[in-house]
Amino acid sequence: MVMYNSPRLGYSITLLAAALSSQLLSGCAVGPDFVRPSTALPSSYTEKQINAAQSDGSQQLIGRDIPAQWWEVFHSPALNHLVTASLQHNPSIEAAQAALRESQENVEAQQSAYFPTVGAAYSGTRQKTAAVLASPLASNSYIYNLHTAQVNVSYSLDLFGVNRRQVESLKAQAESEQFQLEATYLTLTSNVVNAAILEAMLREQIRVTDEIIGTQQKLLDMAHRQFDLGQISTADVVTQEASLASAQATLPPLQKQLAIQRDLLETLAGQFPSETLDAEFTLNQLELPQQLPLTLPSTLVDHRPDIRAAEAGLHAASADIGVAIANRLPNITLGVSSYGTSASRLSDLFKSATDFWTLAGGVTQPLFDAGALKHKQGAAEASYDLAKAQYRQTVLGAFQNVADVLQAIQADTTGLQAAEKSVTAATRSAGIARQQFKFGDISTLALLVIEQNEQQAQLNMAQARANQLQDTAALFQALGGGWWNRTDSLANHVQK
Repeated sequence: MVMYNSPRLGYSITLLAAALSSQLLSGCAVGPDFVRPSTALPSSYTEKQINAAQSDGSQQLIGRDIPAQWWEVFHSPALNHLVTASLQHNPSIEAAQAALRESQENVEAQQSAYFPTVGAAYSGTRQKTAAVLASPLASNSYIYNLHTAQVNVSYSLDLFGVNRRQVESLKAQAESEQFQLEATYLTLTSNVVNAAILEAMLREQIRVTDEIIGTQQKLLDMAHRQFDLGQISTADVVTQEASLASAQATLPPLQKQLAIQRDLLETLAGQFPSETLDAEFTLNQLELPQQLPLTLPSTLVDHRPDIRAAEAGLHAASADIGVAIANRLPNITLGVSSYGTSASRLSDLFKSATDFWTLAGGVTQPLFDAGALKHKQGAAEASYDLAKAQYRQTVLGAFQNVADVLQAIQADTTGLQAAEKSVTAATRSAGIARQQFKFGDISTLALLVIEQNEQQAQLNMAQARANQLQDTAALFQALGGGWWNRTDSLANHVQK
């Protein structure tokens, strides 16, 4: 390190430090100071109040916070393991984390403008001066070496806060990326849960279809025996054969959907479809929670990652207005442009009478730019209005999302109860009809109609159970997913 004891340099640096300190302490920055939007929020999510508690054994909506690992309410170890694996290996999480790191590095880079820029340089040359010119050296030598070492210091006085507003904007963008990461986290976990539920439904529908095919095969065997005894005609046998073929035709599409669903689950878990996924899901393995959380509407704007990301975007747009305004005002640059020493011999480089310095400062004020800076400010103000409208649209969409899910959950209860009654009635009716057909009391056509009703009732039952499970998961997602209860959530460090 080269140390200089020049009083002129010390005085210059002292002036620079004083100007820097006063500028930082003043904290003045042009443009609007951001204030969180004060959106008037309703007291309930739906026009008609959803029952907070029901006594018929169905799901209950209660005022309860959302657990961080909300998918554990289904009490499925296989699902818990799959969600954990997905969070560890899915590239979408890695991409969101990288985007967050990038935005944080941009903040750090911009904050460096708070401090002076200091650089050091050394150069050595050997040169000859023309004899017709006077020698630049006191020794009158025309051929000489020149060694120069110097330090350059510069600082832009952020008098109107252009840099501070830029840092503010970048911090808001980093905050938005934090909530984008939480949104990615929530979307991934929700997609895994929904994919598992859909797989379970498909397995149930395949199971029911296999049972129906087996029953149809038994009926066909029975029809053949009755035909041999002369009790039914060929047309009745052919009708039963057609019914069996029709039932068999419904199986391949279900198997196709199940295979595609397995590919989706493997991809969500960060695996290739060719790899083996150990977890398999059935409806019986997924427990339907009887108590569901319902947080207050006033807390939704703090809990939804998309709303918080939109708010951060609005904050960044507000700071950009300040940047645009400051760019129209004078820019003051202070600095010890250079201080160093120069000598013809390296050993004399730091001796007295070899030092030189240049102290410079400047003020730049735009005078005429054909309105470019004015219109850039107008563009920044329009961008803020756009972000404000987008924020409000995000809030409205979030409340609609919660309302839709609550309506769906209420309808699911009714739908499942109706499906259970339908299965009970259809199964009983089909059992009686098969006995009647066995003794020749009803026709094949009448039996087929009753069995089709039973088949449809069982498939509807599987769909109704899956709907309840999926809408339950959708409620946890709509209410924000409980990220604020996670100890590893970066968004918890964001000031509300």
